[in-house]
Amino acid sequence: MPKLKTKSGAKKRFKVTSSGKIKCAAAGKRHGMIKRSNKFIRNARGTMVLCDADTKIVKKFLPYQR
Repeated sequence: MPKLKTKSGAKKRFKVTSSGKIKCAAAGKRHGMIKRSNKFIRNARGTMVLCDADTKIVKKFLPYQR
């Protein structure tokens, strides 16, 4: 059985926690901040945990993460 390749885009964007959840950065913060509300900018700070449906997809891209 050959080794599986990790999607290089996924390894740059996601980290796996010790409990197996997927951490990601908030979306929508690259540009156009002037039109966003202060509440949006404040709530999008830091990292977030992906929902279960998205976690199943991302785990296929990271085959050797635990």
